Amino acid sequence: MRTRNTRGFTLIELMIVVAVVGVLAAIAYPSYQAQVRKGRMGQAQADLLELAQFMERCFAANNSYLGCNLPFTQSPRTGTAYYVIDFNPATTRTRFRLRATPQAAGGQNQQPCGVLTLNEAGLKTFSGTGVTASQCW
Repeated sequence: MRTRNTRGFTLIELMIVVAVVGVLAAIAYPSYQAQVRKGRMGQAQADLLELAQFMERCFAANNSYLGCNLPFTQSPRTGTAYYVIDFNPATTRTRFRLRATPQAAGGQNQQPCGVLTLNEAGLKTFSGTGVTASQCW
C-alpha cells in the first residue's frame, strides 16, 4: 500500500495560531494606545513651553501680556486637535496662564493627567488624579 505525502496546515493548527495572535493583540493594543496618548501629551507639553516663550517675547516687546495673541491654539498645530490650548491673562498685565485641554479625539481625554497648565513663573500643574507631577510633566 502506498502512503500519500500531505503538505500544509491542519485546521486545528491554524486555529491555534489565530488564538495566540488574538491573545497577543488583546494584550499589546491597550499598551500601544497608552503610549500613543503619552506621546501626544508630550507634544502638548512642548507646545505649552514654546507658547510660554512666545508670551515672554511679547511681554518684552509690549511690557504686557494682554495684547498677545497665540500663534496656534491646538496641539498638534495641524491635523486632528488632541489638545486645545488657550491663553488666560489674569487681571494684571504681568500674569498669564496657558492651558492645554485634552480632547475626545483619539481617546486623549482618557489621559490620567487631565488639563495641563503653565503660568508666567514656569509653574506646571495638572488636573488629573492618581498620578504624580513627575508623570505628567
